[in-house]
Amino acid sequence: MRNLVIAIALMFSATIFAQEVKPTFEKQGDLIKGTFFYQDGSVRQQGFYNKEGKLHGEWKSYDATGKKIAMGQYSQGVKTGKWFFWSADKLSEVNYSDNQIADVTTWSNKDNVVVNYNN
Repeated sequence: MRNLVIAIALMFSATIFAQEVKPTFEKQGDLIKGTFFYQDGSVRQQGFYNKEGKLHGEWKSYDATGKKIAMGQYSQGVKTGKWFFWSADKLSEVNYSDNQIADVTTWSNKDNVVVNYNN
């Protein structure tokens, strides 16, 4: 009996830790706001879908500590305009044209260097 209780307790605790944090979706005007989460419940990514289910409008991504690591725009499922990507010591600005990278500019805090990449 004791072994059965221990086995049930282990299965229950494994189920609790294995639970997935499901995304949430809420209607906002003509768009649907989607929020995706890390296992601990903090926000991983947030953005919008149009009524056809395509990514549309502003999207933001966060690391596990809540710091913003990416931000950009979609138009009818296509990356468009300027996107920004943050890391520990740099900021990259990526310009998209027709869902393709047109050019990249990176600023580094370490050595005050700007790096340009043009496609």
